[in-house]
Amino acid sequence: MTLNALKTVLPTSNYRTMNKLSAAIIVGAGLLSGVAQAELGYPEKEELKFGFIKLTDMAPLAVAYEKGYFEDEGLYVTLEAQANWKVLLDRVIDGQLDGAHMLAGQPLGATIGYGTQAHIITAFSMDLNGNGITVSNDVWDEMKKNIPNGPDGKPVHPISASALKPVIDQYKSQGKPFNMGMVFPVSTHNYELRYWLAAGGINPGFYAPAKGDTSGQINAEAFLSVTPPPQMPATMEAGTIYGYCVGEPWNQQAVFKGIGVPVITDYEIWRNNPEKVFGVSGDWAEENPITHIRVVKAMIRAAKWLDENNNANRPEAVEILSRSEYVGADYDVIANSMTGTFEYEKGDKREIPDFNVFFRHNATYPYYSDAIWYLTQMRRWGQISEGKSDQWYMDTAKSVYRPDIYAEAAKSLIEEGVMMASEFPDFETETGFKPPQTGFIDGKVYDGTRPNEYLGKFEIGLKGDEQI
Repeated sequence: MTLNALKTVLPTSNYRTMNKLSAAIIVGAGLLSGVAQAELGYPEKEELKFGFIKLTDMAPLAVAYEKGYFEDEGLYVTLEAQANWKVLLDRVIDGQLDGAHMLAGQPLGATIGYGTQAHIITAFSMDLNGNGITVSNDVWDEMKKNIPNGPDGKPVHPISASALKPVIDQYKSQGKPFNMGMVFPVSTHNYELRYWLAAGGINPGFYAPAKGDTSGQINAEAFLSVTPPPQMPATMEAGTIYGYCVGEPWNQQAVFKGIGVPVITDYEIWRNNPEKVFGVSGDWAEENPITHIRVVKAMIRAAKWLDENNNANRPEAVEILSRSEYVGADYDVIANSMTGTFEYEKGDKREIPDFNVFFRHNATYPYYSDAIWYLTQMRRWGQISEGKSDQWYMDTAKSVYRPDIYAEAAKSLIEEGVMMASEFPDFETETGFKPPQTGFIDGKVYDGTRPNEYLGKFEIGLKGDEQI
């Protein structure tokens, strides 16, 4: 009997007793190898609470729980949805949560002191891609006038933000600010939306924290503000914002409700871009090193399950995510993107097998180059007020992203025969830097070892010693 089954039959008062005996029960049931336990050691902490936001990319947590992968590591985990990203981060910092599904920018932003100051680390990247940019029906009707159609009569993708520029100019001439939503100041969504807008010649505005301005709207042509993901469609329908960048299922929700049109995915903005991470406090990681490795092991297995056999398990994953305790959106809404397709304008459904990637392309590995890309965008838009050396970017990335912990988890899975070495990077030669990356909508190449050179390529954005 698994721990999940046990907790349904034991009185609540017995949960704690059950948890303290959990490792012994699992061993006795043959669910944990005694040899594997002896090699890695027992977890310092068995009862864990992890937070998440209601998005499909929290899937590795849900799958690790539902498939018993946490239990296999001697861990009793509770998963708890959080109200918003700030609450989630604060609860990790103050210890109410042991760890959480996080925006990749959150551990970096906290560690460098943008917003809340705290050392947060990540040893696990949760996914690639998964976001989209949606505009209201009225905005889409105007944008379409500037977008060519293909032989099939459908808009040619990817759609450049240059098609939106005349619409924004029209709003400006009428004295109306063009408002758009994103989920958090250090979110991928903020940076992807800004990247797309700037590539189309639209200035999304700057931050000036040294001057007390954290609005991000200085010199803006499009005005970006924070809206929690599940509230995006309703906020746009109410007319408060005219478009937004968010993760699934909240772009597809707009399609199903008939209130908006996703115009581009982040796969089209930056092919196979890193998305969420699993974050813990630096103190927690130091106090619970074996627990941390075991958590990462369980999540690696979950990520593999999500992608294996050409996404064969995705329908089951969608069923899990559609439950109210996880994402809680309709099955069909989640399936519209999670099963290898993405619907733009109603009826314009296209094959995008890599829209959600959880394990392929070494998606789970915490690359330093991913961390540095986020830091370059913080600098580009003024969240980092002053110019920094390339070495600073490297040192900051290494203090937050922990591929060493990831490697320990992977090697343990290999030694146990659960996974193969060929499924991971070569840990003997891996540098933590991807080769120079292409696949950006503006054609620029990103080399994580040369962050300042990369910043110098952009017409819109801070570079060198420039300040707001």
